[in-house]
Amino acid sequence: MTTATRGRSRRTLRVLQGDVRPAECCPAITGPPLRDEEATMTATLFKALSDPHRVRIVNLLATNPDPVCVCDITDSFGLTQSTVSFHLKKLVQAGLLDREQRGVWAYYSLNRTAIRSLSGIFSMEGTR
Repeated sequence: MTTATRGRSRRTLRVLQGDVRPAECCPAITGPPLRDEEATMTATLFKALSDPHRVRIVNLLATNPDPVCVCDITDSFGLTQSTVSFHLKKLVQAGLLDREQRGVWAYYSLNRTAIRSLSGIFSMEGTR
C-alpha cells in the first residue's frame, strides 16, 4: 500500500502480529520471486547483521552452549553498556537472539532455529 506525501510516494508497511520475528520466516533468495513483505523481512535480517559488533556478538553466542550474561558481553567488547544493549536489542528484534531475564541481569543466547532459517536463505537446492 502506498500513499502520496508532498509529491513523493510513501509506503505503508504491515505491522507483524504476535511474536513473529524476521529470522523466523525468511524464504530462500534462490526460490520463487519474493513478495514485498518477504523481501522486507529478509532485509531486516541483513540490516541486523550489518554492524561488525553485532556479527561479533552473534559469533560469541554461537560459540557458547549456555546463555551469556550481558555483563560478560559488555566486558568482552570494551564498549559501553548502552552501546552493547542497543546492539543486543536489534539482534533480539530481528529474531537472531533470545533474551532471558534472571534477576537484574539479562542473559542472551543464539536462536538456533533462526540461524538455521537464516542459512536456508541462500539455499541453492533445486536451482541450476
